[in-house]
Amino acid sequence: MFSSVMTRSDLVEELAARFSQLTHRDAEYAVKTILDAMSEALVRGHRIEIRGFGSFSINRRPPRMGRNPRSGESVQIPEKRVPHFKPGKALREAVDQRTAEIEADGQR
Repeated sequence: MFSSVMTRSDLVEELAARFSQLTHRDAEYAVKTILDAMSEALVRGHRIEIRGFGSFSINRRPPRMGRNPRSGESVQIPEKRVPHFKPGKALREAVDQRTAEIEADGQR
């Protein structure tokens, strides 16, 4: 079972366990390829939509004035583009249902 954090290695292990025809190296390559392709798509400004799971897009954070917490002086914070994930309806419902089931089992 997984710890409270699922890592890339955990994902590789899960993939290798579910598909016995894949070697550990093949599973690792598959995970790396998918994540690299997703990263590259976001860098190019594309939106990624995985039906039943969710969508990834880029949000723009405009430049703003901030404060240095040590000195209190004003600092210009440049514009940033950050990845954003929006879960799909099926994922939200599955997480909600599964969480409720686990909580109910824990109370018995």
